[in-house]
Amino acid sequence: MNIVLFHSTYGPRPAVGQAADRLREAGHEVWTPDLFEGRTFDTVEEGMAFKEEIGKDELLKRAVLAAAPYSERGLVYAGFSLGASIAQTLALGDEKARGLLLLHGTSDIAPNASVDELPVQLHVAEPDPFETDDWLSAWYLQMGRAGADVEVYRYAGAGHLYTDPGLPDYDAEAAEATWRVALGFLDSLAQDSPPGVQPAR
Repeated sequence: MNIVLFHSTYGPRPAVGQAADRLREAGHEVWTPDLFEGRTFDTVEEGMAFKEEIGKDELLKRAVLAAAPYSERGLVYAGFSLGASIAQTLALGDEKARGLLLLHGTSDIAPNASVDELPVQLHVAEPDPFETDDWLSAWYLQMGRAGADVEVYRYAGAGHLYTDPGLPDYDAEAAEATWRVALGFLDSLAQDSPPGVQPAR
């Protein structure tokens, strides 16, 4: 598959590149846009402050411009935390989107959002201070109403960004389980490629 993978509010940390390499080893084509122009942060507070400095509209503009050269191929949008929220926004607005892989994050859904059975997989800690149970329940229902085909996987006791080995949130068991399921999800999308569309291999 052709995957665009967006980093978290910590910026383009080494874990993003490691995740992209893992996906490439599984046969996928992966792009990792740098929305922070090389800046990385050690705390979520620093990253959030920088995100606010850039502004939501500018971040989305950078993301759209980064994905645009590849969108005709039919992209799977993916991301970590903040990057997941950006991936969701782009996927719901791209009629050629092949799938949406959300790691540690979701986003608001426009009332008029509509997709044609877009495959969506979400992986999130349980509990997660940024993705509360009430929020996730409402999000799941709204995504379903928008036409998405959603799977949600929760990981009890894991930290928010539990797939990043360089952060205190890291949970090796949860991370490995996430990647095992996520790679299966991507394989299923590749098998469902429409006639004439060749998935990256």
